[in-house]
Amino acid sequence: MNLSKSVRPLLNRQNVNYIRQLSSSVESDYSFKTLKVSVPSEFVYHVEFNRPERRNAMNPSFFSEIKNCFEKLRFDPDCRTVLISGKGKGFTAGLDLTELSQMVSIDQEDVGRKGFQLLKIIEEYQTSLNSIEKCHKPVIAMVHGHCIGGGIDLIAACDIRYCSKDAWFSVKEVDVGLAADIGTLQRFPKITGNDSLVRELIYTARKFTPDEALKLGLVSLIADDEASLLSKGLETAKLIASKSPIAVQGSKININFSRENKIEDSLKFVAAWNSGMLQSEDLIKSAMASFSKEQPTFSKL
Repeated sequence: MNLSKSVRPLLNRQNVNYIRQLSSSVESDYSFKTLKVSVPSEFVYHVEFNRPERRNAMNPSFFSEIKNCFEKLRFDPDCRTVLISGKGKGFTAGLDLTELSQMVSIDQEDVGRKGFQLLKIIEEYQTSLNSIEKCHKPVIAMVHGHCIGGGIDLIAACDIRYCSKDAWFSVKEVDVGLAADIGTLQRFPKITGNDSLVRELIYTARKFTPDEALKLGLVSLIADDEASLLSKGLETAKLIASKSPIAVQGSKININFSRENKIEDSLKFVAAWNSGMLQSEDLIKSAMASFSKEQPTFSKL
């Protein structure tokens, strides 16, 4: 679905022209085979998985392009929020099994050397999905249809997760004879806080529903269908993009730091962070806008 069509009535002519010019630039700067990148609204980028004929399965090109895409988005001044969705009938079927069979059949007799070659591939895939978490911009995953295996790894690296009623999830790795190794085992338990159910879902590889995902805290919203899912995701993205980029991106960086560190260390980190960032013009603009009841406009980073 083209998100631009759903927001066009809300934009004035000047903004429409700006977004058209920006979209043209995005097509050349973010040109990928497995991803489609667009700009549905000012400061909002939409990354769409674009392998519908393969159920958006993740192959080596996909992992390489996700890394390249989000490393660019991390410092792109025209981007403040990122939406992720899948083209076609579902979000993603996870790792492309044809690629997996090629990966484990490395032409190397020595077990140790074969192990090091596999280690290189696994770490490359981990780095790819880590780039989503390390992107300074909040990332909103919008899941419809199937979200399997590597799809759980990927959405666990996102900031916000929405899904539609037709979505279903599965940590599928044990069914193909391996332990999930690119983020699920590390992030999923911290997201949900329900150790028992997380272990059940991982050990059994069973499907779980949007209602279970909501109860677990994996998603925070269930939409009626794909169209309303994309609409709600865009609504949230636009709201975030309207806020101070210094404040929003600083919040993400500090939340991520706090998750992996002690409270005392995290308090010291945010104190050092804000000793610089509180000098930003955004603080003054926000205060003035609050008094005048007007919407502040913030400069690009």
